[in-house]
Amino acid sequence: MVTNTPKSRTVHVLRGGQITIPIEFRRALGIEEGSLVQVTFAEPGTLTLSAVEATPKGSAYLRELYEAFAPVRQEAIDKGYTEDEINEWIDQAIREVRTERKNSQG
Repeated sequence: MVTNTPKSRTVHVLRGGQITIPIEFRRALGIEEGSLVQVTFAEPGTLTLSAVEATPKGSAYLRELYEAFAPVRQEAIDKGYTEDEINEWIDQAIREVRTERKNSQG
């Protein structure tokens, strides 16, 4: 027999206000590492947690472009470059292209 009785557990609040959601609750909601959770202050003294299904943001073209360059990015990482270095190079290249375009438009 399945009941709709709410289940509850008492947990300790950790440093910085963090709490651990009990594993049986995470499993029931499909929450795993990296999942998004919406926290709602529903009424005084009550918080509600809801699993959130992430939807990709941005254009499909940009996602496709990012994925096309993923092997090159991984190759750079394998050679010992950091994500910060790679991102800075990309940002620099974008700045240079924008400056070129701006200068050519007069």
